[in-house]
Amino acid sequence: MHPLANAVRELYRAGQTDYALEPIVLTDARDHPIGRVRDGDAVIFCCRRGEREIQLTEAFTEPGFTHFVRPDFKNLTFVILTLYHEKFKDLAVAFAPMQIPDTLGAIVSRAGLRQLRVAESEKFAHVTFFLNGGNSQAFPGEDDARIPSPHGIPFDQIPALSLPQVTARVLQGIAQKYDLLVTNFANGDVIGHTANRDAKIKCAEIVDAHLGRVVDAALSADYCVLVTADHGNLEVMTNADGSPHVSHTANLVPFLLIDPRDAARGDVRDGKLADVAPTILRALGLAQPAAMSGATLVPGYDWGGRRRVLLVILDGWGIGKDDDANPIHLAQTPMWDALMQKYSHAQLQAAGDAVGLQPDKAGNSEAGHINLGAGRVVWQDDVRLDLAMKDGSFASNEIFCRVIDDVKHRNTSLHLLALLTEKSSHGSIEYPLALLKMAKASGLTQVFVHVIFDGRSTEPGSAPALLEKFARQMQAIGVGQIVSGVGRGIALDRDGNYNKTKRAFDALVFGTGRRSRTTDALSH
Repeated sequence: MHPLANAVRELYRAGQTDYALEPIVLTDARDHPIGRVRDGDAVIFCCRRGEREIQLTEAFTEPGFTHFVRPDFKNLTFVILTLYHEKFKDLAVAFAPMQIPDTLGAIVSRAGLRQLRVAESEKFAHVTFFLNGGNSQAFPGEDDARIPSPHGIPFDQIPALSLPQVTARVLQGIAQKYDLLVTNFANGDVIGHTANRDAKIKCAEIVDAHLGRVVDAALSADYCVLVTADHGNLEVMTNADGSPHVSHTANLVPFLLIDPRDAARGDVRDGKLADVAPTILRALGLAQPAAMSGATLVPGYDWGGRRRVLLVILDGWGIGKDDDANPIHLAQTPMWDALMQKYSHAQLQAAGDAVGLQPDKAGNSEAGHINLGAGRVVWQDDVRLDLAMKDGSFASNEIFCRVIDDVKHRNTSLHLLALLTEKSSHGSIEYPLALLKMAKASGLTQVFVHVIFDGRSTEPGSAPALLEKFARQMQAIGVGQIVSGVGRGIALDRDGNYNKTKRAFDALVFGTGRRSRTTDALSH
């Protein structure tokens, strides 16, 4: 039984959860931390997404970093799996990004039109970086409004999050007559990840009220309003066994066309998220580029000339069953009900290979927004990496091979930052396992693994079992030692809370955290 698993169980008894577990560090018999990151070592960050990995990557790599004191690493190699921000373009990137040209934002910008993106910080990267096809820089004519998400209180205690402020900025943008206005209502996904039944129902009611405010204002200003979602989540409250459902779904998502000039209720066809951008371009009177393989969801629709468009993305608002397991159905949502009755609507695919994920895999916000902005199905990093593992190219990846050889030559240590999950859009435990096999084959012996407990795509309370399974898999490979662990909400903060990032960094570098003494078998 791994000592870190026992430490996690103790923290459970103290009221902590996987997502927010405080740092735990493995120590030797003299209480000295094992496997600290030191200058001359190499670190491979085994996560593949973007906004959640930025702050910790900055802490290790950014020149002039000022958020907290850190060692002066002069010879530390830091490898990222994918390029999740342009600021890291000079780092070693194992899987270079696919370039996505001619996105919705790029086409609107080249036409000389003005666009505004509004979201709270929990989803700000999604309406900017991801919607722009992985481009971190705003296009000419694009303004971005980042509303801070609440701090210091569990989200299920404030199901409104910062939606009132988001709504206020959207209303301001409508008054300013932006040609394209895109906003994300984060509540459905953020609260959908909690186990609080009442908060989920309240969340749906709050979203409904604020949706009503922006739709009414947009229609009064002669905007055409499109409402959709990036994936499902909130629409499922419980699993088949009655336990709380806290993860994304593979359900279809709604698409509504709300046009103040549409007396005839134009026909809207079913489709996929990649069809939204071509629809918006039609409304804006812009030609669809050849790179966009999606098609308008309202073929033959008479937009009445160039229009202004508001796109509202209800994050995590999938189509569920009309039963007591669906918070959206249970909630009082008069605006949503009226819109569904009065205006044309359809269903869009937002999961699996329809958004470039593995077949039948639940959708996620990154894949959803990339497809929404790209106007084509974009293969996601999990597919690219899984294909690389299957065809053998992962094990022959030039970056990985070079780093392992360098560490062996310098007689230093390799560190793997590993998300402890088997199915998250942020990563998979299969990546560090594959790297451990590569290290074993090369004869590298000094390999330390630092786990990040998930708590989102994993079941609540599952961390000890997953940790022990991972330890057994590592033992079968014959190399590597798990030496620290910390909750995803701390290590992968995306809200600018560098105090959380510091706690994770200090555990990795200084061995600061809750002590968990190794057994003799592990220390030798």
